[in-house]
Amino acid sequence: MTRKLSILIPAYNEAQTIHLILDKIKQVQLTGGFTKELIIVDDHSTDATPQAVQKYLNDNPELDIRFFRQNKNMGKGAALHRAIKEATGDYMIVQDADLEYDPNEYNLLLQPVVDGFADVVYGSRFMGGNPHRILFYWHSIGNKWLTALSNMFTNLNLTDMETCYKLVDANILKSLHLKEKRFGFEPELTAKLSRVKGIRIYEVGISYYGRTYEEGKKINWKDGLRAIYVILKYGLFKAK
Repeated sequence: MTRKLSILIPAYNEAQTIHLILDKIKQVQLTGGFTKELIIVDDHSTDATPQAVQKYLNDNPELDIRFFRQNKNMGKGAALHRAIKEATGDYMIVQDADLEYDPNEYNLLLQPVVDGFADVVYGSRFMGGNPHRILFYWHSIGNKWLTALSNMFTNLNLTDMETCYKLVDANILKSLHLKEKRFGFEPELTAKLSRVKGIRIYEVGISYYGRTYEEGKKINWKDGLRAIYVILKYGLFKAK
């Protein structure tokens, strides 16, 4: 049976790298009879990202790619809300437009689905023996602390709540009323997935090729504070 994986790509000022990540996705052969579609949402970039994407579409007409542009900058979460709405696949996965995560590892996340065990699979940067770039000590401590705080309220035992790679059954993802428009998307999604009755959540180890701030990394300490607020809002207070 053929199933489709929707690859959701929020993009903001990624003109220098987006063609590289699209090339990587193009080369991936998915397991289990899955085909792929790419949903790219440009979050009102101020660089040449839209032109770079359009050129890629023109050069690769055989690929199943759909491109949307936000009429103003609204944040990564808002771009993902649009991508989720537009996607037509059976499962969805988020792919940042930078080069921190490796599309060749989609099959690691798909395998528990193909085997019939999982509805949701998280790709953890903190487990397994795959390559990890050594960067920011306090950033990694912050990620682990946020994951632990999230786990306290969701009763999950994740090792990496903040990971970009979350593969989710499309029917489940489309049923969630997601509100967070920026980097609060990750803890909100995790909190709301944890409430789905009978949901089967798995985790696999993945690689991580992190960027420095000079190389374009966008998340900072303010986003960490927002994540704490979101964890409490949707975890402790069970906001809808």
